Amino acid sequence: MTAQSDIRISKLDLVGDEDAAHVVSLIRSIPGFPKEGIIFRDFMPVLADARGLDILIRALEAALPVPADRFDLVAGLEARGFLFGPALAARLGKGFVAVRKAGKLPPQTVGESYTLEYGQATIEIETDAVAPGQRVLVVDDLIATGGTAKAAADLIEKCGGEVAGFSFVMELEGLQGTALLSDYPLSTLVTMPA
Repeated sequence: MTAQSDIRISKLDLVGDEDAAHVVSLIRSIPGFPKEGIIFRDFMPVLADARGLDILIRALEAALPVPADRFDLVAGLEARGFLFGPALAARLGKGFVAVRKAGKLPPQTVGESYTLEYGQATIEIETDAVAPGQRVLVVDDLIATGGTAKAAADLIEKCGGEVAGFSFVMELEGLQGTALLSDYPLSTLVTMPA
């Protein structure tokens, strides 16, 4: 595992420097996973630590890109957005919408395809998950290239909803993901090199 010195706090310190340092100390950096040249950032130890999880959810709330009264729902992107999104939604008194990979939802769905480095992928939500005019905060653990997040925005807008903003735990710098989402309010708690 590598040192955490390359992880920089963007807004995590809104809950206090000591708490921010505690969360960063729990993030595992695993070089060479899933392939050589990549450093995988593992948040599972944060979730397993009651204090760390509480700090993380409080920090997401403190760093909201828009006030909570300016959105109606929280949407989480598969898979780790499913871990943070419902907890944040419950804390804020909002409903939660799952944005899933294609073929994972049984009812009627609406989908949006997007380009990956190695092909195409599709994400879906249930047809009635977002009503026309509803405002949605999109939550995920990581923004890299921004492709999945932009596809989620397009999907929500296709349903007649409005994307209120994006809230990410981590940002990988140098991949221009936040530039792809420049039309939306956005926050990240920590940044690190790709």
